[in-house]
Amino acid sequence: MTAPRGDLPTIDDDSRPFWDAAKEDRFLVARCGSCGRAHHYPRPFCPFCWSDQVTWEQASGWATLYTHSTVYMNDLVPFRDRLPYVAALVELAEGPRIMTTIVDCATEDLRIGMPLRVAFRELDDDITAPVFRPAVPEEKQ
Repeated sequence: MTAPRGDLPTIDDDSRPFWDAAKEDRFLVARCGSCGRAHHYPRPFCPFCWSDQVTWEQASGWATLYTHSTVYMNDLVPFRDRLPYVAALVELAEGPRIMTTIVDCATEDLRIGMPLRVAFRELDDDITAPVFRPAVPEEKQ
């Protein structure tokens, strides 16, 4: 038996709609029907009011760079093949802050507060993950 890859998410019944949408290049957030707040990561209850009245909605795909760190050393497979990469915390237009990777941007061009757009990276044949890239001026938020 092969050990699970450490860079892949564990997909369960609660998170499957999120991962299925990502495979179709769609980014979803969960919204609470009781308090109205959006949240991320995928889970079946609201982390603010504990309601189970959670539904999925299409997110805008817009985010703002909150903070970031460039990773130059990581000996774990497959991360060592991606070096250097930018690990970041971004604030979604819908409110939640999420951990992600920034792509298509030189590290010296990263600026806190810069507008970002969702993009998608295929991790394997079954899993596609949302990542973020700088928004281009032609894109409207």
